[in-house]
Amino acid sequence: MKKVVWLVTALVLMNSFSSANAERGSVGKPAERIVALAPHLVEIVYELGLGDKIVATVEYSDFPEAAKTIPRVGNFATINVEAIARLQPDLVLAWGSGNPAKSLRKLEELGFPVYRSEPKSLSDIANLMEDVARISGHTEGLAAAEKYQQKLDTLRQRYHQQSPVTVFYQVWNQPLQTLSDQSVVSDVIKLCGGQNIFADALAVAPKVSVETVLRRNPEVIVASGTDARRPPWLDEWKAWPNMQAVEKDQLYFVPPDLIQRHTPRLLLGAEMLCEQLADVRRKREES
Repeated sequence: MKKVVWLVTALVLMNSFSSANAERGSVGKPAERIVALAPHLVEIVYELGLGDKIVATVEYSDFPEAAKTIPRVGNFATINVEAIARLQPDLVLAWGSGNPAKSLRKLEELGFPVYRSEPKSLSDIANLMEDVARISGHTEGLAAAEKYQQKLDTLRQRYHQQSPVTVFYQVWNQPLQTLSDQSVVSDVIKLCGGQNIFADALAVAPKVSVETVLRRNPEVIVASGTDARRPPWLDEWKAWPNMQAVEKDQLYFVPPDLIQRHTPRLLLGAEMLCEQLADVRRKREES
């Protein structure tokens, strides 16, 4: 449960602002000692081929496998400024709305260059990758950003004209929680030609009732969870056999790290979800 609380909190905070608010610039020379203060930033740095430059990170930075051995300097909400200062980083990659503003200001006052990231959508990830490549002085990483964007464009072209499928995305079961159109998950659903039944919710991660889900009667329920295993609570929906998703056996699962983290792995989750919705369309044609 601890991890799902972190995942939901991360989604809420990460979607507070657009990546357009991120600070751009350059450290002047290639960064050799990077501190990455969020799991998505660690993944981005590795994707750019700079994993060996990370000298510290925070809890839940668990991908790729090598990231698990990086020294920790706190979690996303509480960071140890003194420990970071002792490491003498030449670049600090921060999560603007997730890391404590006071700590980030202190690092800047101490003379450390701080870059604040705020990815909000699938497209923002390419922008973030480009920013990190440039400000770190390792522009060879721009190729990874271009590769990601090309793959995203291919998925959009493949699915953008598909017939819509109504989707309930379930983050957790107790409390019953979903994600609105303010989340990157909803962006993935739209990419695949789906319609998020709670897209209009005011909160990023609203709590909803079973009754409301039943009234909106989604064709598909996609579960999240805490790890790569399909959560057993997804099958609790079988208690309502008249709901479309249950009647048609369309209860699906996508590992949360592949659809809720703002990293290139989101496209792996997108491919899974897009294929699940394509399966729904095939069933329609056969019926």
